[in-house]
Order: sequence, then structure tokens, then C-alpha cells
Amino acid sequence: MSGSLTDIPGLAVGHHSMESTGVTVIRVTDGDGALAAVDVRGGGPGTRETDLLEPHNTVERVHAITLAGGSAFGLAAADGVMRGLAQQKVGFPVTQGIRIPIVPGAVIFDLLVGKQSLPGAAQGVEALKDSYRVGQEPRRGSVGAGCGATAGRLRGGVGQAALKVGDYCVAALVVANPMGEVVNPQDGVFWADPSHKVDPESFGKLSATGASLNTTIGVIATDAPLTSTQAKRLAMSGHDGLSRAVRPAHLPMDGDTLFALSTAWQPLGVDTPVLAHLCSGAAEVVSRAIVDAVVSAAVSEDLAVTSYQEIAS
Repeated sequence: MSGSLTDIPGLAVGHHSMESTGVTVIRVTDGDGALAAVDVRGGGPGTRETDLLEPHNTVERVHAITLAGGSAFGLAAADGVMRGLAQQKVGFPVTQGIRIPIVPGAVIFDLLVGKQSLPGAAQGVEALKDSYRVGQEPRRGSVGAGCGATAGRLRGGVGQAALKVGDYCVAALVVANPMGEVVNPQDGVFWADPSHKVDPESFGKLSATGASLNTTIGVIATDAPLTSTQAKRLAMSGHDGLSRAVRPAHLPMDGDTLFALSTAWQPLGVDTPVLAHLCSGAAEVVSRAIVDAVVSAAVSEDLAVTSYQEIAS
């Protein structure tokens, strides 16, 4: 896989990894934030500040997005990110001397993998601090919010991908933790990438964790100067990529949630043909990022979840 979310200028990524859970922060490096939207498709979402991002509401720009494990408990990680940004005097100017960082978030259900450790505000602070480290190579697989992720019968994780679309770039970071499968059980081939395959016989012997709740969450970003409604369309289109990579997707037990960010300074908007290409690109990078997450997942003797690397064909 190639590309990462930080191919988009103005974004930084930080992780805090625990034994079987963690936190991933996508930080906007411009203190004024980035235009944001969100689309929630799963039937069991765990989210924070998503209503705020609807195009008809007041606040359009966010300063970070927090992705975490720990189910609903993990939403507390965003509190730490928010307080950390406030210390940097980053935030929405409410009145003179008062700024409130806007930090939406989403969580995955990973409580049945490994020890039941819960990420909270302190872990959000650590992930935010990590986003300030310069010169880091993009990390993927079993890191941050992806440490305890599962993808059907395989280990999930954090995946990234980027794509040039005309004059702009579209990228995605996804925490892949779906209830559905990422490979075709009949032949072991990844739904979204036939170049990756697992041994069908070995795969058929695997069983899922038994979780009745899952979720795939992530962020799509672009440097195109989208309006709020166009960013919403980008987030919606990203779910098409999720459906290509995971079957079935958007189940009542999933909380599938994708945010969209535009780092362009002014939301001037793009014309409809350009938006169509960007939306197509969004679906593509999401599907690639999901494959990347599973292919990059680490082998672990401590967690009773098989990784792609163990049964790759």
C-alpha cells in the first residue's frame, strides 16, 4: 500500500498504543482548524460531537479528531486531546480570551480482545503529544486505536492510503474493526484487493472473537477547497469503499463512522465534475486503507486473534 493521511498538508497523526487498545489522534496543524463533516452508517455508533458537524449547524472547523478503542469508555480520550490543545491556546474563539478546541471522535468495540484496559483522557494526551513528533514515518497495523481491532476472523488495525485526484490529493486513515469479513471465505482473496490472499483452508478453521459489536471508523482528508456540504458528500462516498472492502458492512452491530476534512484555507467549493472524482477517490482510499490495516497487523502470541501474516497465501 502507498500513501498516508499526512500526504495532505496541514495534518499530523499521533498514536498511543496499549496492550489491546489505544488512541489515535488526527491533529490539524493550523490553529484555525480544518473544515469537517461526518457520515455515520453503522447501527451502533459510539461518537462525540458529530451533530456539530452537520452542514446546517454553526461550527464548521475542527482542531483534531480522536479515534479510540474501549467502546464508549474510549470517548473520554477526546477530553485529554481537548485539554491538551487548550493548553496550546488552540480552539474556537468563543469570546475574548476563551477558546474551545473542537475535537469530534469515534470509538471501536475491542473489549473482548486481550485485557480489558480502557483508554481515557491521559491516553488521549499521550496520543496528542505523539502527533507533535517530527520526522515520523506513517505507522499502520497494530498501533494506536487499532491495537485491539479485529476484521471478521482476522486481526484488524490502522490502515492508511492516499491518491492523487487531478490537482488535489485524497487520503484516508481507517481503524478497521468490522463485523463482516475482509476476504472471500470461498477463495481467501481480499474483496477489495485480489493481490492479497489467505489460505482458504486455514481461514475456514478460524472463528471470530464472539463480539456482538464492532465498528470501522476513520478520517478522509483532502486539500481541495470543499464547502461543508461537499465535505459531507466526501464522507458519504467513503462508505462506498467500506462496502467494497467489507462484506457485509454497516450492520446493526457496527458503528461505522467516517469523518471528512478539508485543509484548504477557504471553502470556495469545487465544481461538480471535480467533486465526483474526489468522491470516487474517497471510496478508493478507504477500501485501500482497510486492506492496509489488515495486511499490516502484527502477529501476537498474547492476543487470541490470527493475523493475515500467519495464513497469507
